[in-house]
Amino acid sequence: MRKPVIAIDGYSSTGKSSISKVIAKKLGLVHMDTGALYRGVTYFANTHYSNHNGEPDLEQLVKNLGKIKLEFRKEHDDLVLYLNGEDVSKAIRTNEVSQNVSLVAAKKEVRDFLMETQRSIADKGGVIMDGRDIGTVVLPHADFKFFLTASTDERAKRRFLELKGLGIETDIDTVRNNLLTRDKIDSERDVAPLKKADDAILIDNTTLDKNQTIELIVSYLKDF
Repeated sequence: MRKPVIAIDGYSSTGKSSISKVIAKKLGLVHMDTGALYRGVTYFANTHYSNHNGEPDLEQLVKNLGKIKLEFRKEHDDLVLYLNGEDVSKAIRTNEVSQNVSLVAAKKEVRDFLMETQRSIADKGGVIMDGRDIGTVVLPHADFKFFLTASTDERAKRRFLELKGLGIETDIDTVRNNLLTRDKIDSERDVAPLKKADDAILIDNTTLDKNQTIELIVSYLKDF
């Protein structure tokens, strides 16, 4: 029997990736953090094609997408992102990447470049994939779709604590402003904007902790 394909979309810092990872382990599925792929491309752009404003030169990036090799390697039950053979799992979580990832993700060429990787993994079934356009564009025929949201203040607090745990220095106002900027860019971009799929289940986890959110999602999956 083919295992299901599950799409989890939503705003930044709603816990999409960490929640998906736990659910995948519970249900024996493969978890794919598509946001990490976009962060990997952004990290590459920041490193090699940054302009005088500290933003990636998108024209140069698009011309050089062929130089990027992204792969997930399984390490201690986790999928770790490698960029051209280098573990970038921590480097892609910095503020510099967070500030620019929405600009990079808005480029159709970048989304097309990563689309094939995402779909080829999902074709086999047994996958839970999280991102911003999984249920609407990447996997419109997913067996289950969820859309996560939470208040801006709650998301900023979560993101601040995540960065602090990674040893990255920042402040709550900077984090909040980054989130608001990303929300605007993600929701208003012409290519695959962030929005809830018509058939997705909406989950507001402002007042739910991680475990409560997981239990709620799993309750919808009990029949598979």
